Amino acid sequence: MADLRVNIGQLEMKNPVMTASGTFGYGLEFQDFVNLEEIGGIIVKGTTLLPREGNPYPRMAETPMGMLNAVGLQNKGVHYFADHIYPLIKDIQTRMIVNVSGSQVEDYAETASIINELENIPAIELNISCPNVKQGGMAFGVSAHGAAEVVSAVRKVYKKTLIVKLSPNVTDITEIARAAESAGADSVSLINTLLGMAIDAEKRRPVLSTVTGGMSGAAVKPIALRMVWQVAKAVKIPVIGLGGIMNWKDAVEFLLAGASAVQIGTANFIDPTVTVKVAKGIGDYLERHGYSSVKDIVGALEI
Repeated sequence: MADLRVNIGQLEMKNPVMTASGTFGYGLEFQDFVNLEEIGGIIVKGTTLLPREGNPYPRMAETPMGMLNAVGLQNKGVHYFADHIYPLIKDIQTRMIVNVSGSQVEDYAETASIINELENIPAIELNISCPNVKQGGMAFGVSAHGAAEVVSAVRKVYKKTLIVKLSPNVTDITEIARAAESAGADSVSLINTLLGMAIDAEKRRPVLSTVTGGMSGAAVKPIALRMVWQVAKAVKIPVIGLGGIMNWKDAVEFLLAGASAVQIGTANFIDPTVTVKVAKGIGDYLERHGYSSVKDIVGALEI
């Protein structure tokens, strides 16, 4: 049987399949459908220093081959997470990772320092790329200086594996990736959602309350794949690929492009067991092609 174990910095995972933040709750919501301990890593929903109500409704819309969301990081804040959610998830036998967001650099750093004290959270994913909040979020992820500033501040207070989630809404994503790497990131994950919008022609109004939102789903995969390939060649740290992965074949394509691991997001809404199916599919692919380890196909694209 092929070895599916992968390493993201010092973080070892049993397989390369993770859930994308915002699409899998805290994992607990899916435990009736899938064995959580068969997933390589679960990235819980975005967590901020203070509670956030999120954006007004409507804040989701279906699109051809995907969806738009403008939820706006609704959560009860990091202190609530530490006191009430962490005790419920800390003993799940997989890698539980917290997605951290903020409105200013100090928010990111303080949130990260609180999570640093939680023993069974071995990594955070720093969200500098959310297009659905008015302050912070994507503002830090669209310039090399902004990315480096927030990553540096978090690196000073966070001692475990630091993953930085990158925005595709930029001219050159490799520049942002290199800035995150230089500032101390252990890994980068990409892509976050693309900025899009939907219009109700009969009402002559935007569908979303925020006018624009983040587009995800199968339609974004070719863009995500291209950006993962570019970034994997530009940095030395591991790359985590996401964006439109709907099945094992999509995941293998990201691995071949240079991703060391993948995240599955929108597909969880269609099939809550998709993560486990994808992990099995990767294993079957490796055995069929005579590979002993998933690491053997990372970046193995022949050009």
